[in-house]
Amino acid sequence: MEDRLAAMSSRERGVFAAGTAERLMSWHEALPEGDRAPFTMSLRPLLNAVWEGSLGDSTAFTAVKRGVAEYMLSEYCHNDGQDGPDDADENAAATTLYAAHAYLFECCDFAVWASRRAVDAVDEHLEHLAEQEEEVPDLDEATVAELQRQLRDLDLIATHSKDLRLAGLGLPIDTSIRLRVELRTPLSSRD
Repeated sequence: MEDRLAAMSSRERGVFAAGTAERLMSWHEALPEGDRAPFTMSLRPLLNAVWEGSLGDSTAFTAVKRGVAEYMLSEYCHNDGQDGPDDADENAAATTLYAAHAYLFECCDFAVWASRRAVDAVDEHLEHLAEQEEEVPDLDEATVAELQRQLRDLDLIATHSKDLRLAGLGLPIDTSIRLRVELRTPLSSRD
């Protein structure tokens, strides 16, 4: 994954990180209300802004920048180790923050970290299924399925590389709408 992501444009990596964050956020949003982390849920507007910016709306930059700044100034951004609040370390929250950073700073590492968090989230998701006394797939098979999903996502994103390379400059509205349908919808599905 790391090699594939390094070979892509920063804008393609941003879309990949947004798609990964979206899937984890959807899983989190599907939890019973009492199991949802308030901090994670508060990041939905930030993730929506990342999507808009990644798919060519240059006005979304301000919303993403503001969302990251709010996190940086909050109690959730700390160096207190185990003594500080841990909500930002929840998989959907962390991946959303990685996606925002990938969009803002165009660094490959943030997309790689989003990929890794999605793999880590597989185990957590299986634990949740077990708690619900549902049938639990094999961990190795589920991990391989997640990695295969990520590779398919990269293949899909690559088919739109020409448009995405220009997305940071802003795209025509009709192109952004088309990319929402052709990228956001399939990258967001939990299956």
